[in-house]
Amino acid sequence: MNKVQDIEEQEKLKSLVPELNKKFSDAPAEDIVGYFLQAFKGRIALSSSLSIEDQTLTDIIVKTDKSARIFTLDTGRLFPETYQLIDKTNMTYGINLEVFFPNYEAVQQMVKEEGINLFYNSIESRHRCCQVRKLEPLKRAMQGLDVWICGLRKQQSVTRKDMQVVEWDDIHNLIKVNPLINWSEEDVEQYVKKHHVPYNKLQDKGYPSIGCQPCTRAIKPGEDIRAGRWWWESPEHRECGLHQRS
Repeated sequence: MNKVQDIEEQEKLKSLVPELNKKFSDAPAEDIVGYFLQAFKGRIALSSSLSIEDQTLTDIIVKTDKSARIFTLDTGRLFPETYQLIDKTNMTYGINLEVFFPNYEAVQQMVKEEGINLFYNSIESRHRCCQVRKLEPLKRAMQGLDVWICGLRKQQSVTRKDMQVVEWDDIHNLIKVNPLINWSEEDVEQYVKKHHVPYNKLQDKGYPSIGCQPCTRAIKPGEDIRAGRWWWESPEHRECGLHQRS
């Protein structure tokens, strides 16, 4: 497919978003997942951070179509509990999560220039680390996709409060589907308990949002659920770029 055909195909996909968002704005997550897995079979995947939301979606997806793609990113700086959860998820569902890693040469160059913990130095350095360890592997993982399923919820942070069930992602040029966007934290917890969904045990230790180990801390009572992510930055900056809106 040439560049013109690529653009035409993207515009065709983009034109579907308003009607799809209207159709599924109040639909159950299972219905949303079921429709998109069938309509875009072979061109759709869940990008899982192993969060409690993504584990919920993994449960729904596997029960709908066990052959559907689910991938995760190993930044090289994850918690031991996160690696344990990858193994437990594979064993529980009889699947094999695709794992994408950063380019080792890019990591070596970054560390050589700015140090192993560069993310504490400035927002720019932290963004560089996220670019190398997350965004570049994500770009590789999403090659050939038309639809990206995510476990985002409006209640998670101020940067996500205006997100919709179905959106167009201008950064990656594909449809982004957020089946849990209107779910509360209690909704997710109840689903996990009811369906015995495996989850990261750090959740029970005050970590409602879990990323790389050096960039995540437990939250304090009354804090926003993402307050433990890049806690040294202002709330409006606490995104890695995976869910940036242009």
